[in-house]
Amino acid sequence: MPINQPSNQIKLTNVSTVRLKKGGKRFEIACYKNKVMEWRNGVETDLDEVLQIKNVFSNVSKGQVASQGDLQKAFKSEDLSKIIEEILKKGELQVSEKERSHQIDNIYREIATIVAEKCVNPNTKRPYTVTMIEKALGEIHLSVNVNKNTKSQALDAIKQLQEKKVIPISRAQMRLRITMPNSKETKKAKEKLTPLIASIEDENWDNEYELICLIDPGQYRTIGDILEKDIKGKGQIELLSLNDTSEGDIKF
Repeated sequence: MPINQPSNQIKLTNVSTVRLKKGGKRFEIACYKNKVMEWRNGVETDLDEVLQIKNVFSNVSKGQVASQGDLQKAFKSEDLSKIIEEILKKGELQVSEKERSHQIDNIYREIATIVAEKCVNPNTKRPYTVTMIEKALGEIHLSVNVNKNTKSQALDAIKQLQEKKVIPISRAQMRLRITMPNSKETKKAKEKLTPLIASIEDENWDNEYELICLIDPGQYRTIGDILEKDIKGKGQIELLSLNDTSEGDIKF
Protein backbone atom coordinates (compact mmCIF):
# COMPACT_ATOMS: atom_id res chain seq x y z
CA MET A 1 0.00 0.00 0.00
CA PRO A 2 1.54 3.35 -1.07
CA ILE A 3 2.40 5.88 1.60
CA ASN A 4 0.51 9.16 1.09
CA GLN A 5 2.65 12.29 1.09
CA PRO A 6 1.33 14.97 3.51
CA SER A 7 -0.60 17.74 1.74
CA ASN A 8 1.80 20.42 2.97
CA GLN A 9 4.86 18.67 1.50
CA ILE A 10 6.18 19.10 -2.05
CA LYS A 11 9.28 17.27 -3.31
CA LEU A 12 11.67 19.24 -5.52
CA THR A 13 14.99 18.38 -7.18
CA ASN A 14 17.92 20.35 -8.66
CA VAL A 15 16.86 23.42 -6.74
CA SER A 16 18.48 26.63 -5.51
CA THR A 17 16.98 27.84 -2.25
CA VAL A 18 16.61 31.48 -1.16
CA ARG A 19 16.02 31.85 2.60
CA LEU A 20 14.71 34.80 4.60
CA LYS A 21 14.27 34.84 8.37
CA LYS A 22 11.45 37.16 9.42
CA GLY A 23 9.18 37.39 12.45
CA GLY A 24 11.06 34.58 14.12
CA LYS A 25 10.27 32.18 11.28
CA ARG A 26 12.22 30.80 8.32
CA PHE A 27 10.77 31.25 4.84
CA GLU A 28 12.23 29.74 1.68
CA ILE A 29 11.50 29.73 -2.03
CA ALA A 30 12.62 27.14 -4.58
CA CYS A 31 14.38 28.60 -7.62
CA TYR A 32 16.17 27.35 -10.72
CA LYS A 33 19.97 27.41 -10.52
CA ASN A 34 21.60 30.63 -11.84
CA LYS A 35 18.22 32.39 -12.19
CA VAL A 36 18.35 34.14 -8.80
CA MET A 37 21.35 36.31 -9.70
CA GLU A 38 19.92 36.95 -13.17
CA TRP A 39 16.76 38.29 -11.52
CA ARG A 40 18.74 40.40 -9.05
CA ASN A 41 20.87 41.82 -11.86
CA GLY A 42 17.80 42.68 -13.92
CA VAL A 43 18.61 40.17 -16.67
CA GLU A 44 15.54 38.06 -15.87
CA THR A 45 12.24 39.82 -15.05
CA ASP A 46 9.77 36.94 -15.29
CA LEU A 47 9.25 35.30 -11.89
CA ASP A 48 7.92 32.16 -13.55
CA GLU A 49 11.37 31.69 -15.12
CA VAL A 50 13.03 32.03 -11.71
CA LEU A 51 10.77 29.90 -9.51
CA GLN A 52 10.50 26.13 -9.64
CA ILE A 53 7.12 26.50 -7.99
CA LYS A 54 5.19 29.62 -6.99
CA ASN A 55 4.97 28.90 -3.28
CA VAL A 56 6.68 29.75 0.00
CA PHE A 57 8.19 27.00 2.14
CA SER A 58 9.29 26.71 5.73
CA ASN A 59 11.80 24.11 4.51
CA VAL A 60 12.40 23.50 0.81
CA SER A 61 14.57 20.40 1.25
CA LYS A 62 11.83 18.70 3.26
CA GLY A 63 9.09 20.03 0.99
CA GLN A 64 7.30 21.74 3.90
CA VAL A 65 5.06 24.61 2.78
CA ALA A 66 4.78 27.69 5.02
CA SER A 67 1.39 28.19 6.63
CA GLN A 68 -0.85 31.10 5.65
CA GLY A 69 -0.90 32.19 9.29
CA ASP A 70 2.90 32.46 9.46
CA LEU A 71 3.03 34.36 6.16
CA GLN A 72 0.36 36.83 7.24
CA LYS A 73 2.01 37.38 10.62
CA ALA A 74 5.52 37.92 9.20
CA PHE A 75 4.77 39.81 5.97
CA LYS A 76 1.44 41.49 6.89
CA SER A 77 0.16 40.46 3.47
CA GLU A 78 -1.64 37.68 1.66
CA ASP A 79 -0.22 38.65 -1.73
CA LEU A 80 1.97 35.64 -2.55
CA SER A 81 3.80 37.39 -5.44
CA LYS A 82 4.84 40.32 -3.21
CA ILE A 83 5.99 37.94 -0.46
CA ILE A 84 8.03 35.90 -2.95
CA GLU A 85 9.62 39.07 -4.43
CA GLU A 86 10.64 40.24 -0.94
CA ILE A 87 12.23 36.88 -0.17
CA LEU A 88 13.94 36.88 -3.58
CA LYS A 89 15.25 40.42 -3.02
CA LYS A 90 16.28 40.26 0.64
CA GLY A 91 16.86 36.55 1.22
CA GLU A 92 20.14 34.68 1.28
CA LEU A 93 20.91 32.27 -1.54
CA GLN A 94 21.82 28.89 -0.06
CA VAL A 95 24.80 27.26 -1.80
CA SER A 96 27.52 24.76 -0.93
CA GLU A 97 31.01 25.98 -0.02
CA LYS A 98 32.35 24.85 -3.40
CA GLU A 99 29.50 26.61 -5.25
CA ARG A 100 29.92 29.73 -3.14
CA SER A 101 33.67 29.88 -3.82
CA HIS A 102 33.06 29.50 -7.55
CA GLN A 103 30.29 32.10 -7.42
CA ILE A 104 32.50 34.60 -5.57
CA ASP A 105 35.28 34.14 -8.15
CA ASN A 106 32.82 34.77 -11.00
CA ILE A 107 31.32 37.85 -9.35
CA TYR A 108 34.79 39.20 -8.54
CA ARG A 109 35.79 38.82 -12.19
CA GLU A 110 32.55 40.44 -13.36
CA ILE A 111 33.07 43.41 -11.00
CA ALA A 112 36.63 43.87 -12.30
CA THR A 113 35.36 43.71 -15.89
CA ILE A 114 32.72 46.40 -15.25
CA VAL A 115 35.29 48.66 -13.55
CA ALA A 116 37.71 48.20 -16.48
CA GLU A 117 34.94 49.08 -18.95
CA LYS A 118 33.83 52.20 -17.09
CA CYS A 119 37.16 53.68 -16.03
CA VAL A 120 40.45 55.03 -17.33
CA ASN A 121 43.78 56.19 -15.96
CA PRO A 122 43.17 59.97 -15.81
CA ASN A 123 46.86 60.67 -16.40
CA THR A 124 47.16 58.69 -19.64
CA LYS A 125 43.46 58.61 -20.67
CA ARG A 126 43.90 54.90 -21.36
CA PRO A 127 41.79 52.07 -19.96
CA TYR A 128 43.09 49.45 -17.55
CA THR A 129 43.08 45.73 -18.31
CA VAL A 130 40.78 43.49 -16.26
CA THR A 131 43.85 41.80 -14.75
CA MET A 132 45.22 45.15 -13.52
CA ILE A 133 41.86 46.01 -11.98
CA GLU A 134 41.67 42.59 -10.28
CA LYS A 135 45.09 43.18 -8.75
CA ALA A 136 44.05 46.64 -7.50
CA LEU A 137 40.82 45.22 -6.02
CA GLY A 138 42.92 42.62 -4.23
CA GLU A 139 45.06 45.37 -2.69
CA ILE A 140 41.98 47.12 -1.24
CA HIS A 141 40.67 43.72 -0.04
CA LEU A 142 37.35 44.13 -1.81
CA SER A 143 34.62 42.10 -0.13
CA VAL A 144 32.21 40.47 -2.61
CA ASN A 145 28.52 40.09 -1.73
CA VAL A 146 26.87 37.21 -3.58
CA ASN A 147 23.41 38.60 -2.79
CA LYS A 148 24.03 42.07 -4.27
CA ASN A 149 24.02 42.92 -7.98
CA THR A 150 27.43 43.30 -9.59
CA LYS A 151 26.87 46.75 -11.10
CA SER A 152 26.29 48.42 -7.72
CA GLN A 153 29.28 46.56 -6.28
CA ALA A 154 31.42 47.75 -9.21
CA LEU A 155 30.41 51.38 -8.59
CA ASP A 156 31.30 50.95 -4.92
CA ALA A 157 34.63 49.39 -5.92
CA ILE A 158 35.44 52.45 -8.06
CA LYS A 159 34.81 54.72 -5.06
CA GLN A 160 37.07 52.58 -2.87
CA LEU A 161 39.86 52.59 -5.46
CA GLN A 162 39.63 56.39 -5.70
CA GLU A 163 39.58 56.87 -1.92
CA LYS A 164 42.48 54.50 -1.20
CA LYS A 165 44.49 55.74 -4.23
CA VAL A 166 45.89 52.31 -5.05
CA ILE A 167 45.92 53.34 -8.73
CA PRO A 168 44.99 56.62 -10.45
CA ILE A 169 41.45 55.98 -11.69
CA SER A 170 38.42 57.96 -12.82
CA ARG A 171 35.19 57.27 -14.64
CA ALA A 172 35.64 57.35 -18.41
CA GLN A 173 33.91 60.39 -19.87
CA MET A 174 31.00 60.13 -22.28
CA ARG A 175 31.28 61.77 -25.70
CA LEU A 176 27.92 63.24 -26.73
CA ARG A 177 26.29 65.05 -29.62
CA ILE A 178 23.53 67.36 -28.37
CA THR A 179 21.19 68.98 -30.91
CA MET A 180 18.46 71.56 -30.26
CA PRO A 181 16.41 74.03 -32.32
CA ASN A 182 18.12 77.42 -32.77
CA SER A 183 15.95 79.43 -30.41
CA LYS A 184 15.87 81.60 -27.29
CA GLU A 185 15.01 78.53 -25.23
CA THR A 186 18.12 76.80 -26.53
CA LYS A 187 20.35 79.70 -25.50
CA LYS A 188 18.89 79.56 -21.98
CA ALA A 189 19.32 75.80 -21.89
CA LYS A 190 22.93 76.15 -23.06
CA GLU A 191 23.66 78.33 -20.03
CA LYS A 192 22.42 75.53 -17.76
CA LEU A 193 24.34 72.88 -19.68
CA THR A 194 27.71 74.66 -19.65
CA PRO A 195 28.61 73.88 -15.97
CA LEU A 196 27.80 70.20 -16.59
CA ILE A 197 30.18 69.80 -19.54
CA ALA A 198 33.79 68.74 -19.01
CA SER A 199 34.98 69.99 -22.41
CA ILE A 200 33.56 71.15 -25.76
CA GLU A 201 34.94 69.63 -28.97
CA ASP A 202 32.72 71.38 -31.48
CA GLU A 203 29.81 73.83 -31.47
CA ASN A 204 27.61 74.95 -34.35
CA TRP A 205 24.77 77.53 -34.39
CA ASP A 206 23.60 77.14 -38.02
CA ASN A 207 20.08 75.86 -38.81
CA GLU A 208 20.04 74.07 -35.46
CA TYR A 209 22.34 74.12 -32.47
CA GLU A 210 24.82 71.23 -32.39
CA LEU A 211 27.27 70.55 -29.58
CA ILE A 212 29.84 67.76 -29.39
CA CYS A 213 31.28 67.45 -25.90
CA LEU A 214 32.66 65.27 -23.13
CA ILE A 215 30.81 64.84 -19.85
CA ASP A 216 31.20 62.84 -16.66
CA PRO A 217 28.65 59.95 -16.69
CA GLY A 218 26.92 61.28 -13.58
CA GLN A 219 25.76 64.38 -15.52
CA TYR A 220 23.99 62.47 -18.30
CA ARG A 221 20.57 62.29 -16.63
CA THR A 222 20.68 65.95 -15.56
CA ILE A 223 21.43 67.02 -19.14
CA GLY A 224 18.52 64.89 -20.37
CA ASP A 225 16.21 66.50 -17.81
CA ILE A 226 17.23 69.99 -18.97
CA LEU A 227 16.47 69.16 -22.60
CA GLU A 228 13.13 67.62 -21.66
CA LYS A 229 12.04 70.53 -19.48
CA ASP A 230 13.52 73.59 -21.24
CA ILE A 231 13.30 72.45 -24.87
CA LYS A 232 10.00 70.57 -24.39
CA GLY A 233 11.50 67.33 -25.67
CA LYS A 234 12.68 68.84 -28.97
CA GLY A 235 16.36 68.38 -28.15
CA GLN A 236 18.27 65.17 -28.78
CA ILE A 237 21.26 63.46 -27.14
CA GLU A 238 23.38 60.97 -29.08
CA LEU A 239 26.03 58.92 -27.30
CA LEU A 240 29.10 58.85 -29.55
CA SER A 241 31.41 56.87 -27.28
CA LEU A 242 31.83 55.75 -23.68
CA ASN A 243 35.42 56.86 -23.16
CA ASP A 244 37.70 59.76 -23.82
CA THR A 245 40.66 57.85 -25.27
CA SER A 246 42.13 59.56 -28.27
CA GLU A 247 42.46 58.01 -31.74
CA GLY A 248 44.95 55.19 -31.69
CA ASP A 249 44.55 54.39 -28.00
CA ILE A 250 43.27 51.06 -26.78
CA LYS A 251 39.49 50.92 -27.14
CA PHE A 252 37.04 49.35 -24.68
